[in-house]
Amino acid sequence: MIRLFIALSIPESVQLRLSSLYGGVPNARWVKPENLHLTLRFIGEVENGAADDLDAALSGIVAPVFDLCISGVGHFGKADAARTLWAGIETNDALNQLQAKVESAVVRAGLPAAQRRFLPHITLARPKRSPANRVEQFVADHAGFHAGPIIIDHVTLYSSFLSSSGAIYRPEAEYPLTRWE
Repeated sequence: MIRLFIALSIPESVQLRLSSLYGGVPNARWVKPENLHLTLRFIGEVENGAADDLDAALSGIVAPVFDLCISGVGHFGKADAARTLWAGIETNDALNQLQAKVESAVVRAGLPAAQRRFLPHITLARPKRSPANRVEQFVADHAGFHAGPIIIDHVTLYSSFLSSSGAIYRPEAEYPLTRWE
């Protein structure tokens, strides 16, 4: 069994800029900067044969290189029970089309369709019983955050290993996007 997800990697310079936002929210577990990414599709645990099928399906994706901009921050869940602090992604048709192609590839590989609609974001932290006023202050303080444009020229299939010190992500395969000349 292998635990997988499909994501867009974030350049190190942008990872560092995002990690500079960290702090001010008690009981938040901040994502290691090198683990920051934009998930296109979480897969979960699969047998190795299913992983091979997924790799083959993802290899068939044809999509153009595009630019992506990060803008603002927010949270999922009510402020007094926030589950995730995130950096937002500006509306992007190319990203939405790429994610739809990834979802189609996942289903073609024989895996179940996603149960949630795609909400593009980069997870920054997972608060645990953090005070609502501190979550709200974090969002207010960083509402104007902006990074990009970031050139997106490939999709990555990652494996994820859970450890006591946090998740360890390993790129398993990269799928290049097309540069139109």
